[in-house]
Amino acid sequence: MKVAIDHIVLNVRDVERALTFYTEVIGLSAERVEKFRAGELPFPSLRVSDDSIIDLLPPEIWGGGEPGETRTNVNHFCLAFDAASWPALEQRLKGAAVEYELGPVTLSGARGDGTSVYIRDPEGNRVELRHYE
Repeated sequence: MKVAIDHIVLNVRDVERALTFYTEVIGLSAERVEKFRAGELPFPSLRVSDDSIIDLLPPEIWGGGEPGETRTNVNHFCLAFDAASWPALEQRLKGAAVEYELGPVTLSGARGDGTSVYIRDPEGNRVELRHYE
């Protein structure tokens, strides 16, 4: 079974400030920024490697942004499985009585569109599980 971190999603109050920090200070390259700024996409991404990205969600998506508000910074993380491992993963989830919060749905990730489901781990963290064809 091959598994990799596909993407991490951060809730940020100021997307432009986050983009500047991650591109100019950390040295990552930004993707989809112009389409985000033009209102064509809901958020931009940062390329970590060929196989992983960081998505920057603005307050409109995660429902926050109020001064002094309590929130988590990590919206969710995504683990990408090879397609051959997917049926066994689904069986393990079913056997453990893990319910899908969302999915299966087709969503964009580090390597394009894939099939995803969202679950909660025992600590309540939101985890996206996906495979690419």
